[in-house]
Amino acid sequence: MTLTRVLGLVRWYLRELTGEAGYDRYVERHRRTHPREPALSRREYERHRASRLDENPGTRCC
Repeated sequence: MTLTRVLGLVRWYLRELTGEAGYDRYVERHRRTHPREPALSRREYERHRASRLDENPGTRCC
C-alpha cells in the first residue's frame, strides 16, 4: 500500500469519525431529491444538526 493511499484512508476515517463527511452527503442527497431548491449552508446544516441532536439525544452519554 502506498503512502498516498494510506493518507487517503486516514483522511476518510477522520472525516467519518468527526462527522465532517455528513455535510457532503447531505448536499449530494439534497441535490438528487430537491434539484431546484438551494441546500443549507454548512453553518445552517450544523445548527440544524445540533438542534436535532439536542431534541432527540439517542444513545449519547452526556
